[in-house]
Amino acid sequence: MTALSLSEIVDDSRRLVSFESVHNFRDLGGYELGDGRTIGWGRLFRADGLYRLTDDDLDIMDALGIRTVIDLRSSGEVDSHGRYPVEKHPVAFHHLPIIDATWMQDEVPEFTDDEQGGIDFLVWAYRDMLAKGADRFAHAIRLLAIPQAAPAVFHCAAGKDRTGIMAALILAGLGVDEEIVAADYGLTAAAMDRMRAWVLANHPEMADQMGETPSFMLAARPEAIRQIMLDLRTEHGSVRDFLSAIGVGTAQLDALADALTL
Repeated sequence: MTALSLSEIVDDSRRLVSFESVHNFRDLGGYELGDGRTIGWGRLFRADGLYRLTDDDLDIMDALGIRTVIDLRSSGEVDSHGRYPVEKHPVAFHHLPIIDATWMQDEVPEFTDDEQGGIDFLVWAYRDMLAKGADRFAHAIRLLAIPQAAPAVFHCAAGKDRTGIMAALILAGLGVDEEIVAADYGLTAAAMDRMRAWVLANHPEMADQMGETPSFMLAARPEAIRQIMLDLRTEHGSVRDFLSAIGVGTAQLDALADALTL
């Protein structure tokens, strides 16, 4: 049997889960770990704003058997937009803000509004996020390693930045090939297009806000994730060693791997 190509692995038709009001809900199944096992489908998902779920969307969540939801957004975002509707669909809900506030345009260094500017911004933002929120990522990963936590989903607002780093830490920490990690992150670019189309049709005020946001802040460039993983390997030896340094030990990663490969 011919081995699957990177694109065939990452672009598997099972990966994207379609909802009415959530546009970047993706299954992390099908990725081979460093020990040769493969993440099972339907065990761990990454997503954008689950506070938008409709009743029909919640039926899909129920069918997926979701037990754990981890919200990586700031407290301000939760206060402004709401949270996962646990009163309609009971789950183990955890609010773990990775950063205390999202980046404002006037607080961000100047970047060119082109492809390279998008990469440069993301590298800057993700380094800042890891410097400030490493212990929070560690807490979230430890929660996912708890027995019976899966099926689980973690999310932020767009499912791009905080969620993207969380996914990269988990996948690379479990030994998934880094090119697959970067390519999985890159799938968010299409999700941003889906989100933009939905916003234009349903929320003109949000569309105006997106229109005023520099394109480099909305980018999802795999090169940025490659650089972050290179940073961690250079400083710590491996992503797994970085996780150990911030409080996610071998036993927890092994428990997570066991839970995801059942």
